[in-house]
Amino acid sequence: MKRIHFTAEDLARTRVATTIGVAAETFDTVKLLKDRDASLVFRRWHLSVRGRVGQQAGPLAALMPMRGPLIDATSLMGDTASIDEAVDNLMAAPRALMRLELENLDLHPTHRSWARNLMDGDRETRRQVATALRACHSVTVAPYWSRVRSHLSEVRAGYASTMADGGVEQLLTALCGPLVRWRPPVLEVAHTHDADVHLNGRGLVIAPTMFSTQQVNLLYPPLDPGRAPVLAVPTLSGTSLDTALWEGAESTAPSLDELLGRTRAAVLRAAVGGCGTTELARRLHISPATASHHATTLRNARLISTRREGKAVLHTVTSLGIALLEQSLPA
Repeated sequence: MKRIHFTAEDLARTRVATTIGVAAETFDTVKLLKDRDASLVFRRWHLSVRGRVGQQAGPLAALMPMRGPLIDATSLMGDTASIDEAVDNLMAAPRALMRLELENLDLHPTHRSWARNLMDGDRETRRQVATALRACHSVTVAPYWSRVRSHLSEVRAGYASTMADGGVEQLLTALCGPLVRWRPPVLEVAHTHDADVHLNGRGLVIAPTMFSTQQVNLLYPPLDPGRAPVLAVPTLSGTSLDTALWEGAESTAPSLDELLGRTRAAVLRAAVGGCGTTELARRLHISPATASHHATTLRNARLISTRREGKAVLHTVTSLGIALLEQSLPA
């Protein structure tokens, strides 16, 4: 049991987020593929991806501990929804952070020497992990990401609505179930390790997860002790999810390319979760002017919305855009 102790200041600083990041979700899919007792809601997903994650994803499997917690991919690669940005964060992660995340993992003996190279800052070993992350993500997460992101956004909106109606304590009470219990001023979280966690005025970030199904996890930023930890809360259990989430994923992208054009469709996909014009250009290897032109066209079609944040603008996909991304159109 982990007991998270809140003060009035912690309650005031608690907020909600949409995702723990695509990198962390990808790592969770590797564990989920190894879990023969996974929830029935993932059965169709299992059937779709099983056998398609080849040896190129091996470095991620090598980082799966025999027991105990997984590597904290959110701390290493951020909570970004972009796999490209996550990989950039991995390659730039401080060696001290890499060591903190890896040194206590209970890895298989055959993988410990390789993991030691990773801890020591070997660039080639990092590139192997980055390549594996992209390969696994392309099979286990990317075909479903627009729907997953939409689901997580709806859960976050529910969290925010609960907070707006009844405050943070109402949200903490609403989280209660087999894994969580709110006993003011302590949030008790079912966990294999017993610990008392004092937030000390940092607050807490509550984020829903899709592929993490075993337990609620508390994620710490080890090199930034003043930053709020993240409570990663699984959103799926039993048969609670409409399994249509996993349907038609492979046919959506080609049809969308035909409908909008390849580049414009790529801009729409990249804007899921929010993205600036410069970042759109970088991700898609196009000029900022081209990215701006396509964003304007999509905005005029009410598929994205744009708002200004300081000197930059942020493009996000509208509900109409999400529906289009989710729809399985004839090829």
